[in-house]
Amino acid sequence: MQTVLIVVHLIIVLALIGVVLLQRSEGGLGLGGGGSGGVAGFMTGRGQANALTRATAILAALFFATSLMLAILSHRSAAPKSILDTGAPQTSGQPAKQPTGADNLLDTLRQQQDRVPATAPAQPATPAQPAIPDAPQSR
Repeated sequence: MQTVLIVVHLIIVLALIGVVLLQRSEGGLGLGGGGSGGVAGFMTGRGQANALTRATAILAALFFATSLMLAILSHRSAAPKSILDTGAPQTSGQPAKQPTGADNLLDTLRQQQDRVPATAPAQPATPAQPAIPDAPQSR
């Protein structure tokens, strides 16, 4: 449904662009311009203005309608999600714990931190000395 509506929307957009370009511009530089060239013989003055104005209004109304329908369809397909509903992935060795009403986010994070083993290797207890850069020295 949404794909068909997008295709119809794009056809309306292209038709609207074409109809706007066919209209007579104030500066005389448009495609529908008067004088010598363009599509001046396509329709005569007043009839051209009425038909193109009416076509522009109809295409603009269709453009707004399809835009609104696409927005509504997009809103309905996007379900609201909470970051609290999706926690850290559970490993297969640990059973999944169901949250209770008394637990809050801070307690949950503390429990997860207690379960994570320390992976950093033990460092020797020597005082750290500042590193001396290896720069050439003048004598």
